[in-house]
Formats: sequence, structure tokens, C-alpha cells
Amino acid sequence: MDLGIKGKVALVTAASKGLGRASALELSREGCRLAICSRTQEDIERVAQEIGQETGNEVVPFVADMASEADIDRLMNDVRGRMGDPDIVVVNAGGPPPGTFATTPVENYPKAVELTLMSGVRVTHDALPAMQKKGWGRIVYISSVSVKQPIPTILLSNMARAGLTGFVKTVANEVAASGVTLNQVLPGAHKTDRIRENAAEQARNQGITVEEALERGAQSIPMKRMGEPQEIAALVAFLASQRAAFMTGCSIQHDGGAYLGLL
Repeated sequence: MDLGIKGKVALVTAASKGLGRASALELSREGCRLAICSRTQEDIERVAQEIGQETGNEVVPFVADMASEADIDRLMNDVRGRMGDPDIVVVNAGGPPPGTFATTPVENYPKAVELTLMSGVRVTHDALPAMQKKGWGRIVYISSVSVKQPIPTILLSNMARAGLTGFVKTVANEVAASGVTLNQVLPGAHKTDRIRENAAEQARNQGITVEEALERGAQSIPMKRMGEPQEIAALVAFLASQRAAFMTGCSIQHDGGAYLGLL
């Protein structure tokens, strides 16, 4: 299937590993001119080289911490100066630390909002006007199925991602006639470092090993396995494509059937 995005400028944030890296690779395979960032220069330069060698397409690395307003401003200016205004943006950020109400200090809440909510707000404010002017654009947010079904032990993530969902749905409707779409993917359990961190928290709480916690998590999914990062990357690429032009304001779970609600 031709997704109609060859030659488009695509920015993927927090792309040095996990779902961000997989999404970046998928967009590069589709022929996008790719900008990627992470907090660590060595890591993001290595990933840029790996993706570029695999796909043969342009991949430019940038350094930015998605919890930093100054870093996001610099990132967007640098991408624009080097590659032009992004046509596609995949908004991704590492989640806040796991914890329950009892174990989460009050001072951690603003940090979680900055990383998980305000990073998406700031990137959108920067990228959206140029997309509207061109009459075409795609913003895809990598969120979590927790916005539909809160996950125990990740209180901060549950809270901040729910706020981002309200933002995305509202803005998507406001700009729907402009040719720009905003959509979310809602991963369940995928084989990433983040899932292992959550499993470690569960293991401490339940007095079991991390491997036992991971296996219990996998067995709780109707498909009896965790997702692969490249599987969700395919959904991200579709939502970023011309083929998805009539989809906006959507929050699509990708969780092997784990979400129990009807809608």
C-alpha cells in the first residue's frame, strides 16, 4: 500500500528506542525525510545512522529533552532550519516514574505534566500553524491505553495522558477543516524498556521477580503475548499517511484485546 508520504518531512520525538524508534524506522521505510531526537547525542546519532543505513533515506539527529520548554523550542527551530517545516510529527515522550498515590510525592506531579502533557501541547503549538497554512499535516501522539482504562501503579501517567487526550480531541475538531489531522495511538503492553520498568514496580509491590511480573502481564492479555514495537509503528505510519485523511480526533487502542470497554 502506498501511504502517499514519500518525501514528506517527519519529526519523531524521543526516538532513540522503543515505540519512538520503531515509528521513526517505519516512516523512513515509507520514504519520509526523517528528523529524530532524544536526550542523549550519542544514542540518537547511532539510531540515525542505523535507520539511514537500513532505508537509504535521509535521517537527521537532534538532541532535546521533551520535559524542557527551551529544548522543544530549540528542536523545532533547528528542524525547521535544517529540513523545513515538518509535514508529520509523531509526539512521543518517556513516561513519568511509576507509583501509586501512597508512593508518589506531590512535587512529582508538575514534572509529570511537563513531560507527558505539556511536551505534546508545545510541539503542537509550534508545528500546527505551518501545517494549516500548507493545508496538509499529520500529528500522531503515542499515548497509552490507560486513558481509557487506568493502569495500576502508574498514577502520574494515567493523569497526564488523560489531560493530553482532552487537548488532542479538542484541537483536532477545531482544525479539522484545514487538512490537518491529530490522532492518538494507545499502546497496551509492548516489549519496551518502559514496560520492564512498570513490571519492576509491580514485582516490588507483589514480592515476585520482574520476569514473573512480565509473564503475568502477558498472560492477562487475550492474545497471551505482548506487542512488538514494529506492530504499533505500522499504525502510527498509517495515521500519518494520506490514506488516513478522513480520520481525526481518534484514540485507537493497540493492546491485544486487553482493554475491556465496549467503546
